[in-house]
Amino acid sequence: MSATAADTVLSVRDLVVRFEGADGTYHTVLNGVTFDVIRGETLVIMGGSGCGKSTLLNCLIGEIEPDEGQVVYHLPELGSVDLTTAGADTADHLRKRFGILFQSGALFSSLTVGENVALPLKEHSHVDRAIIDIVVAMKLQQVHMLPHRDKFPAQLSGGQKKRAGLARATALDPEILFYDEPSAGLDPVTSSAIDELMMDLSQKLEVTSLVVTHEMDSAFRIADRMVMLERGRILRIAPRSDFETLRDAAPESVQTDEDRLMNQFLNGASTGPLTNAEGMSLYEQVLIGSANNDGSA
Repeated sequence: MSATAADTVLSVRDLVVRFEGADGTYHTVLNGVTFDVIRGETLVIMGGSGCGKSTLLNCLIGEIEPDEGQVVYHLPELGSVDLTTAGADTADHLRKRFGILFQSGALFSSLTVGENVALPLKEHSHVDRAIIDIVVAMKLQQVHMLPHRDKFPAQLSGGQKKRAGLARATALDPEILFYDEPSAGLDPVTSSAIDELMMDLSQKLEVTSLVVTHEMDSAFRIADRMVMLERGRILRIAPRSDFETLRDAAPESVQTDEDRLMNQFLNGASTGPLTNAEGMSLYEQVLIGSANNDGSA
């Protein structure tokens, strides 16, 4: 999937985030991350624990201010807006144009499912209560949760909480949906059902989806393109088919050091350059060598 300027809904440029450690030294968590998100696609950002996925997501939604770089949204209603420099009013208006499904669902325990979904409409719209009730019913029906409208979060299963959270994330008809580990804590059958729901909503609502996950089965089900992130740098961004080819390749046939690293990760193999003692040095060399990679497709 190739992109033109008109196709791009989000541009991330040279993003750098540093955190101060307990010893007072600064650690670079994101190091020059650059990529574009194409309008209407599902882009999966994947990588192992501690690779910077959650930090990147928090930068994209404005929860973390990067030390360097830009996060520019291109939306018809607002034009091009850099979230890192936007004023408070502009940033708040921008955030209304995307929805977020948090890892736990993040439902308010004191509110019913219906009240949770209604909350964004009450806070950020000016429609009558009767209209809100209709919208809530529609959103819950889309995620097959209408029969559970009057239940509290404590009465729901993990998968039901994710569905209810997704209904709330779509309440304001966002242009972009962010998913934070949507399969986390779910059994394989429920995880697959959530993936199918995400793909269904992406088509029906015509939204752009950006999914952060380390679950490879889920990633390969839902992605149009994939980003491999490791130690704060992008190793590769490419169509899903490219990653499928690399995943399915016999380890001995993979030519480059970088590809061997990704082949092991994509297959979840216990042996390879990520885990053997000699390979750890090579791993570091590959990552350092990729510092000049601009992450473009």
